[in-house]
Parts: sequence; C-alpha cells; structure tokens
Amino acid sequence: MEISINQQRTEIPESFSVEQLLSFLFADSKKGIAIAINQAIVPKTEWPVRILHPEDKITLIRATQGG
Repeated sequence: MEISINQQRTEIPESFSVEQLLSFLFADSKKGIAIAINQAIVPKTEWPVRILHPEDKITLIRATQGG
C-alpha cells in the first residue's frame, strides 16, 4: 500500500503498524523520534497498535545532536 512520509510517496506492506514502520526505517534506534499521522501526533504508547492505512500522511521528526 502507498503512504506519504514527509511528503515522499512510500510503498509499505498492508497492515503495517507505526512501530513496524519505524523499525523498517530506523533499524538502529527509535530514540528521539516523533510521529504524526494526518496531522495528529501519535503517542509512543500507541505505536505498536496504530495500524497505517493507504494514503496516510506521515510527518516524521528525528532529533539530532549538535548545535
């Protein structure tokens, strides 16, 4: 199915959860990540159960160190 991540069209498997998506994108660590789906923030506690749907618009922010 197709979703949008930071305005980039992306193909993912059906019934992917937010946690599965983040594991797919960031195999090393999910620390410092914030996610919004269709302009609504998704709390980390909901990541395992929040299933993505076709055409969802995801905003993904990853904190970085530095200054």
